Amino acid sequence: MLSIFFSYVLLGLSLAIPIGPINAAQLDKGIKGGFFPAWFVGLGAIVADGIYMLIVYFGIFHMIDTPFVKTFLWLFGCFVLVYTGLESIISAKKIELSKQRNTESLSKSFFSGFMMSITNPLTILFWLGIYGSVLAKTASSFGTKELILYSGAIFLGLLAWDFTMAIVSSSFRTFLKSRALQLLSVVSGLSLIGFGIYFGVEGLKLLIGLT
Repeated sequence: MLSIFFSYVLLGLSLAIPIGPINAAQLDKGIKGGFFPAWFVGLGAIVADGIYMLIVYFGIFHMIDTPFVKTFLWLFGCFVLVYTGLESIISAKKIELSKQRNTESLSKSFFSGFMMSITNPLTILFWLGIYGSVLAKTASSFGTKELILYSGAIFLGLLAWDFTMAIVSSSFRTFLKSRALQLLSVVSGLSLIGFGIYFGVEGLKLLIGLT
């Protein structure tokens, strides 16, 4: 049973590791604000993941799988990512080599991560496909207690990666010079804008299909 539990922890890790808007945002927050802003971006995203896991668990995903809702999520997600990316690029020049870090409320970092994840239609499909299959497999082999335990193991994997990314991104400030930090922040911003453009294109395709 322990080996099964750790296999689900690894599943959570593997779900979090692929480079995406959340990792890019954590990198930017870690460079500018240190460990806690980067960590809270990830925590916000994990809460959004939890909401989608509950949606899949209770079988109400069909409510958010309509073309209208998906179009809204694509386009609003585009706005959130492009705005965050531009903010990252504009504020990159403010990074200095000194130990002083930009102060930003943790609630803003948390909300930023939450919005980036909750407005991402790929998150819906992701959890529907991955967690849906895990749910079906676990439910057919185990009871409700094991289902909750193994779902918690997935979350543990997500949290472990969030913690790791927060440490790595905030450590860059210690080891890299200000010019390199500025460059990394700009790259993170461009990455977010790139994801935002992709979201916008997909949203417009759906919007054209609705008209």
